[in-house]
Amino acid sequence: MARDGHVVPVDPQTALTVKKKKQSSRSWILLDCSGQGTVLDVDKYAIMHRVQIHARDLRILDPLLSYPSKILGRERAIVLNLEHIKAIITAEEVLLRDPTDEHVIPVVEELQRRLPPSNVFQEYQGGLHDGEAEEDESPFEFRALEVALEAICSFLAARTTELETAAYPALDELTTKISSRNLDRVRKLKSAMTRLTARVQKVRDELEQLLDDDDDMADLYLSRKTSSSSPVSGSGPANWFPASPTIGSKISRASRASIATARGDEDDIEELEMLLEAYFMQIDGTLNKLTTLREYIDDTEDYINIQLDNHRNQLIQLELFLSSGTVCMSIYSLVSAIFGMNIPYTWNDDHGYMFKWVVIVSGVACALLFVVIVYYARLKGLVGS
Repeated sequence: MARDGHVVPVDPQTALTVKKKKQSSRSWILLDCSGQGTVLDVDKYAIMHRVQIHARDLRILDPLLSYPSKILGRERAIVLNLEHIKAIITAEEVLLRDPTDEHVIPVVEELQRRLPPSNVFQEYQGGLHDGEAEEDESPFEFRALEVALEAICSFLAARTTELETAAYPALDELTTKISSRNLDRVRKLKSAMTRLTARVQKVRDELEQLLDDDDDMADLYLSRKTSSSSPVSGSGPANWFPASPTIGSKISRASRASIATARGDEDDIEELEMLLEAYFMQIDGTLNKLTTLREYIDDTEDYINIQLDNHRNQLIQLELFLSSGTVCMSIYSLVSAIFGMNIPYTWNDDHGYMFKWVVIVSGVACALLFVVIVYYARLKGLVGS
């Protein structure tokens, strides 16, 4: 039986798990319409209740799980997962995960700068009237989405520029000197390019998928959905959300379609479409740069293979010369060995000069044979000139 005051040692793995759980509860920052940031000490259930999304949508933003780049439009929120930017955008606020990450801090600063409406800075600019500022102002969710898209496109473009800066000199050096060091360096750069291309391709595919579906783009217009649903629910915002986001999406789409028909508004997604097209062109340009780099790498590999084939042909040529010389020397050695054996020949009596002439003639014949073999090989194109 244990004595009183006995201290049970704490498992380090358990302590680390508890520490991670404590840290995960403070991994969100809330940015409101005025750009003010607040760190939330809440769990995922409070986040789900606040923005009214489901666990399957919140799971996309889990940094421990690997999900492709995604932009999902829900009834009252936009779920955004683009590389390191994992955010939930509503019509009035933005929830951003991992605000202390070195890549996320610039996004938070840019959101704080650009989320406030333009008429807040009217007195400092002095260029527009209040009516003009409100007319040109984009919805809150579009401003937040634009900051996220701009940040991710700039981030991927910067990584592409860094890769190009390191890759092109390495490829040129490899064409000059083929060595194990240069080959290993190019191999690492090619692996980095493949991974970066896959990341850029995922973002591009997601933007292209959004541009191809008008209903998906309409789901991202949270301000319009809020304004269209407010006359129906006169008692204020509800505290529940549908059991299935698909059902809620169909209902919202039907209500938006009826409202758009009543108003005769056919271009209700034109602003969002122009926004997505701008960043689609930017990410497509980044992908084209990576494609050009891949083609340059392929051309370098083809050039190196041609060089190696040329060296291989030179080795084959050298091998053929050596083989021809060996055959000729074998014949010469055979004749010399036959006449050099200590065997008495009756026809060799009083003809001592015979051995010398036979050796000379056989040597000349072997040399002529070697020349004929080399000429025939060049005539057939087996070796270079």
